[in-house]
Amino acid sequence: MTNAGTIAFMGRDRLPRPAPLPAHHPEPVLDVVVPVFNEEADLERSVRRLHAHLRETFPYPFRITVADNASTDATPRIAARLAGELAETDWIRLEEKGRGRALRAAWSRSRAPVLAYVDVDLSTGLAALLPLVAPLISGHSDIAIGTRLAHGSRVVRGPKREIISRCYNVLLRSTLAVGFSDAQCGFKAVRREVAEQLLPLVEDSAWFFDTELLVIAERAGLRIHEVPVDWVDDPDSRVDILATALADLRGIARIGRALARGTLPSAEPSQGAEAPAPGLFTQLVRFAAVGAVSTLCYLILYAALRPPLGPQAANAVALLACAVANTAANRRLTFGLRGRGGALRHQARGLVTFCVGLALTSGSLAALHHIAPTADHRIELAVLVAANLAATLLRFLLFRAWVFSSRAARATRTPRSLGRTAR
Repeated sequence: MTNAGTIAFMGRDRLPRPAPLPAHHPEPVLDVVVPVFNEEADLERSVRRLHAHLRETFPYPFRITVADNASTDATPRIAARLAGELAETDWIRLEEKGRGRALRAAWSRSRAPVLAYVDVDLSTGLAALLPLVAPLISGHSDIAIGTRLAHGSRVVRGPKREIISRCYNVLLRSTLAVGFSDAQCGFKAVRREVAEQLLPLVEDSAWFFDTELLVIAERAGLRIHEVPVDWVDDPDSRVDILATALADLRGIARIGRALARGTLPSAEPSQGAEAPAPGLFTQLVRFAAVGAVSTLCYLILYAALRPPLGPQAANAVALLACAVANTAANRRLTFGLRGRGGALRHQARGLVTFCVGLALTSGSLAALHHIAPTADHRIELAVLVAANLAATLLRFLLFRAWVFSSRAARATRTPRSLGRTAR
């Protein structure tokens, strides 16, 4: 496996300038890969449906590639027969399992300018396929993904999968500070020259492949386009949810460690652009330092304001003043943002986190005074310190996932980088 830390990814600014594809293109413009494993029941029906849809709606030449990874049933025979009957259909055979492995193999061999994949169950409505690939054909975007979590998406699935999906994406946002909304939807496309740069950097060969590719692409400043989709859950899906969830958690931990060490591939900053955001470990250290200074200032202000204002008012005023200063300091020192762009938005969001801290600390004070009405000031300070520690952890997660999310951070650093261009 290629060592991701030794490769200098070129990023959007160093890739060939995207240009729209000509209206009359002799070779396939789009190669749609359908990764399969033991799908003899659904393969033919789904491929014929996809083929008919592309024939009727897609204005460019296309190809459908069935990527069979180690099926042991009749899937290879069905794929071979379809390739013989349908002119725009091909198939490849891999001897090892893994959706990521199948996509890597199929995309690496294709010469189509736009590469895509769909799940064999076609849970995602095919009406979104042309909107998915259009920004890549026009040269506007580098990667496109379907999202089931955007406004305008229509999703039919059970509560178990709904909760798991939303929790997974919240976890991604809070730990890796990603800007895209849905990493797991099996409906994605990428420009070939971008795929050639990304594929050697992606280590996973199974279900985490999509997430890792998107994280690396977003960190490199590539433009990711999102399309709301209609999605209906396949009740016969054989995906092992527990095993997949554990593999995803291991993948998140691996990417998190790479970010902390600074070994995850990212774009070299273009001339005149600012450096990428600090890694997770650096952010934690700087956040802790800013927090320590903020806490000290807060305690000093609280002690000074308590006699004239009383405990609740003194807590609110001291916390508000320190929250504004804390947000400004973290914006510059922890998350590496400069200039005035987005500063008011960051402060407004920072005030929301202030309200969380205010609720925790005020609630703690109220609980203390209810339990021990005669508690002295030293006990008050100890309770406030404990409440602030809890609020600090939550505030850091909110800062990474929302206040200074990677999408907003890149938009502030340089107008050329964009995490999401459409919803």
